[in-house]
Amino acid sequence: MTSQTAHVGNTPSSDQIRRAPKVLLHDHLDGGLRPATIVELARDTGYAQLPETDPEKLGLWFREAADSGSLERYLETFSHTVGVMQTHDALVRVARECAEDLAEDGVVYAEVRYAPEQHLEGGLSLEQVVEAVNEGFREGERAARAAGRRIRVGALLTAMRHAARSLEIAELANRYRDSGVVGFDIAGAEAGHPPTRHLDAFEYLKRENNHFTIHAGEAFGLPSIWQALQWCGADRLGHGVRIIDDIQVHEDGTVELGRLASYVRDKRIPLELCPSSNLQTGAASSYAEHPIGLLRRLLFRATVNTDNRLMSHTSMSREFEHLVEAFGYTLDDMQWFSVNAMKSAFIPFDERLAMINDVIKPGYAALKSEWLFKGTASTSGSVGPEG
Repeated sequence: MTSQTAHVGNTPSSDQIRRAPKVLLHDHLDGGLRPATIVELARDTGYAQLPETDPEKLGLWFREAADSGSLERYLETFSHTVGVMQTHDALVRVARECAEDLAEDGVVYAEVRYAPEQHLEGGLSLEQVVEAVNEGFREGERAARAAGRRIRVGALLTAMRHAARSLEIAELANRYRDSGVVGFDIAGAEAGHPPTRHLDAFEYLKRENNHFTIHAGEAFGLPSIWQALQWCGADRLGHGVRIIDDIQVHEDGTVELGRLASYVRDKRIPLELCPSSNLQTGAASSYAEHPIGLLRRLLFRATVNTDNRLMSHTSMSREFEHLVEAFGYTLDDMQWFSVNAMKSAFIPFDERLAMINDVIKPGYAALKSEWLFKGTASTSGSVGPEG
């Protein structure tokens, strides 16, 4: 008689991966638009600079432009998505569709980030931008619920590291912290734009007991991570993949952690890892060689994320499919990553705990038990993405 444990470790199917309750901490609103929506918004708003007006060709253009190995070139693609996100209605639609798309992919909790300062060309104020995006997220949550799915979306307000509005955006995040905004972020090209230039924003957020993450350790190395943590006091590291530079694997298989890597692991600092995006920007050469494999084995607080779903032609399910193929991950591994992410979210502790115990763990338990019923009936579709 075959034991249950023999089945629990089975490789999850694509269908199970999609239905598994997933948690997303690093996703850019302007990096996840539907190509058809971009075309329609460009037509409605008079934006005439799209390289393609056929949705399928436009989606391909975004992927090819982003697949250059350069973070700077990767960031150029956002001029077109941001270009069509300059009105109230456009922001509501994009946010609503973001929540709907994530829910359909089995995401039960997401923190989606965007830079309000990039959406002012149509005459909106910073406050109007935030309120429009929040409105869209709530509409998307309601639409997902009506379709039999559950998702909760929180916003992260991003300041651009090459600009000088970080304190203003931090104050904005604090004003809306009880109205859908869960924290602050800083993003943009790392080289030449250290986070220490924005210390006033981080000091303000710490005084206000607010949460923030910092893009660090993606295209730039250990100094970026060190500054984000030791100078700025980041709660999480946006990417943080270059922490691998402070980890030495010896020929006999033993592993030695440097001081910074040890600090990151000891303090349980969450790493917002984005495998597909890292391949595009040159931070990793293949999924099999991505540092997430070693970081998982060493029990860092690693999480799996999408970064930019449009540019990377990805989703949370696709990210996990790649990792399952590369590392042989099971549903237990998926649960480990999902619980890590939920522990690291910027919502209150009791709400995180309830999501873990009442949504995530039951969802995975149901999926792991499906082998018991394979001989009686098909289980496809029997477990919702929320578990």
